[in-house]
Amino acid sequence: MRERIRLSAAALAATVLLPAGMAMGEPGQTVELQGLDKVTGRTSTFQAATGETVKFGTLVITVQACDRTPPTEPPESAVFLDIYEAREGETPTDLFHGWMFASSPALNALEHPVYDVWALECLLGDKTIINAPNFPVPKHRPNRS
Repeated sequence: MRERIRLSAAALAATVLLPAGMAMGEPGQTVELQGLDKVTGRTSTFQAATGETVKFGTLVITVQACDRTPPTEPPESAVFLDIYEAREGETPTDLFHGWMFASSPALNALEHPVYDVWALECLLGDKTIINAPNFPVPKHRPNRS
């Protein structure tokens, strides 16, 4: 029964996320993200491999997955991110868990008073990794309810 529910959920997600006639995406290895510090007005472009965690300011970003449409389809990159805020001396706060789309950054955006983060591209091949500023990444993570 659980397998049937999983298959139904996957079919529903494919129906909702992919327009009619669009082929399934190709899984990528690296995500290119861009972040904006609204206080300083500075933007930073950085990359993270799938499964990797990077830090941008007080934000801790984990790339769970990325998909890119095949070359025969209109270009689109979709990235699944987990983002939480880890301020020193405070309990980490969950901020965002979901898909971001490179072609529509406002569709499912991070809402934060100081930082904006959006997906630029899901890279399929090996690329040079440009790490986010402010390493290292904290070892603790928030408890999800």
